[in-house]
Amino acid sequence: MKATVMTRVRNLGILLVFIVLVVVFSVLTPQFLEPGNIFNIARQIATLGICAVGFSFVLITGGIDLSVGYQISLNVVVTGMLMATFGVPWYLACLIALALGTLIGVVNGLIITYTGVAPLIVTLSMMMVLNGLSYLISKGLPIFGFPKEFSLLGQGAVFGVIPVSLLFLIAIWAIGLFILNKTYIGRYFYAIGNNAEAARLSGVNTRRTLILVYALCGFFTAIGAILLLSRLNSAQSATGAGFEFSVLTACVLGGISVMGGRGSLFGAFIGVLIVGVLDNGLVLMNVSAYVQLVIKGCILLAAVIYDAMSKGSRGRAKQIGGVALKSPTGVAA
Repeated sequence: MKATVMTRVRNLGILLVFIVLVVVFSVLTPQFLEPGNIFNIARQIATLGICAVGFSFVLITGGIDLSVGYQISLNVVVTGMLMATFGVPWYLACLIALALGTLIGVVNGLIITYTGVAPLIVTLSMMMVLNGLSYLISKGLPIFGFPKEFSLLGQGAVFGVIPVSLLFLIAIWAIGLFILNKTYIGRYFYAIGNNAEAARLSGVNTRRTLILVYALCGFFTAIGAILLLSRLNSAQSATGAGFEFSVLTACVLGGISVMGGRGSLFGAFIGVLIVGVLDNGLVLMNVSAYVQLVIKGCILLAAVIYDAMSKGSRGRAKQIGGVALKSPTGVAA
């Protein structure tokens, strides 16, 4: 009961931060509240918000996936090349991208659960692999020339008003909320994040659940990559570089604990809005891209420190880089 109250208080706190940001940017940049800019923000946060769903699942189980950014890079390059170079129909190329994203997630999950190597190390290594593959495939060159129908996913609007990408975001978040709050699998995510060994002894198949978590993360990331490619209308290997830290910032700001077992998708969604508004507002104010990196880095650091010092994170296992000193299957290392 107390944890629920604390979660609500924290959600109200980050909602207040979001409101303050909106007010500040509205005063500093009059064009911020223009309808065109609001819809632009909605399109911009679609990929971030969709990726945050799968990333939240991973964080709740006590893991992390640093390969998300270059999963996006590889997916946009492969999808773009299938359409532009090989003439594959856009819908088939999207299905292949979804399969690729899910496969990457499954590989991450298998390595983590069957070797006991920390998720931080596994996904960092996968990040480098995917980065190299995306450049090998694209040869460092941009890919463009996609079907007009494909561009509607990221650029189109229903009735000329509601961005299609926003509808995708709402649908994915509804699915995520259902999985996390209405299914036994969602309860398993929290159980593993709180104590993987206790969850295993209670009958939870921790290996299978963690593989599913990383597969879902890869699947949702692929959806986000497709929408991003459609909006940009150009595929480049550098597209997803650093994106994993934007997703991590949004989730941690929203109250998803980097130590596992705590957080809600509602909070993560507000975190996504904060990051989206911050990015857009700083651009409108012509703030240097390097200064933006400093600001976002400081925000992430502050959020992680707050999470580590909060009462809900105390008493957990020792941490190295945010990863508990135990295998993901619940067997102490």
